[in-house]
Amino acid sequence: VVKADAYGHGAVTVARTVLAAGAHWLGVATVPEGIELRENGISAPILVLGAVNAADEMRAIAHWQLQPTLTNPHQAMGAAKELGNSEHPYPVHLKIDTGMSRLGVGWESAVSFIQQVQELPNLVIASIYSHFATADDPDPMFMYQQHERFITVVNQLQQNGDRQPCLHIANSAATLRDSTLHHNRVRIGLATYGLYPSLHVQDQFKENRLRPVMQIKARITQVKLVGTGTGVSYGRQFVTQRPTSLAIVGIGYADGVPRNLSNKMMVLLRGEWVRQVGAITMDMLMIDVTDLPEVQPGEVVTVLGTDGSNHISAHDWAMLLGTIPWEILCGFKHRLPRINMD
Repeated sequence: VVKADAYGHGAVTVARTVLAAGAHWLGVATVPEGIELRENGISAPILVLGAVNAADEMRAIAHWQLQPTLTNPHQAMGAAKELGNSEHPYPVHLKIDTGMSRLGVGWESAVSFIQQVQELPNLVIASIYSHFATADDPDPMFMYQQHERFITVVNQLQQNGDRQPCLHIANSAATLRDSTLHHNRVRIGLATYGLYPSLHVQDQFKENRLRPVMQIKARITQVKLVGTGTGVSYGRQFVTQRPTSLAIVGIGYADGVPRNLSNKMMVLLRGEWVRQVGAITMDMLMIDVTDLPEVQPGEVVTVLGTDGSNHISAHDWAMLLGTIPWEILCGFKHRLPRINMD
């Protein structure tokens, strides 16, 4: 799954990497995300996970050979009008809501919906899928309840003698937790980028741990000595308690470092923990380097990632902010260059 610019990592680079590593399909959220991949020479099948309703978007799907998700009969009728022809039915994917209460037709009426689509001459069902709401939760009960609903739909199709297309329901957490949920495909999102969906899932894997792909580095642009009682940055949210050596680092919230981490986060410099001080600004943040000797402009600060034996992860930031690592990764902006270190 390479939606949201591959969770902030760079969709084109990640797409090429995962396909070379053995992935067969790519998943995006929107039509423009799929077009970006096609324009950069990606020819693999691309599933658009979001719902598409507008006729011009359907025509763009056909032009760029993307594959849409259909979530209701009205949308299916629109797709049949805009996609394919009698000689070459167009592949579509049907989303079943088994308990996420987001996209998809309710599982209770899914068989009827599937049969309606099967009768449309311009379309062919390439897969039927659903999505787990609680696969990363310590209690697996609702995950398995959703799976039972999904299997109920599949069994009803088999009893009716309908052809069973490709099936998929497992996200990263379900893929890691239980191979019986894999079916014909799995949809790997966060795990692609080396992060576990929850600490509970991480605790199940003591060996062969995932390793985060992304590191965020920035350079020191200035070092200055200020006296005791000096306010730092907007609002004077931090006031020095001693003569302090401040290093100004060229990265800020416009790049994806959340402003709410101000005076909460640590960075790594020369492998050592260093405190961030003052309000994080649009393009810069300040760190207290008083305890490190002769820090110079141009030195590299690790904002996220590993330096020496220490590591800062998106999970660390998420815990400080009361959010999830997905949001952290997706926040890194395009003005940060993506550099492949392999």
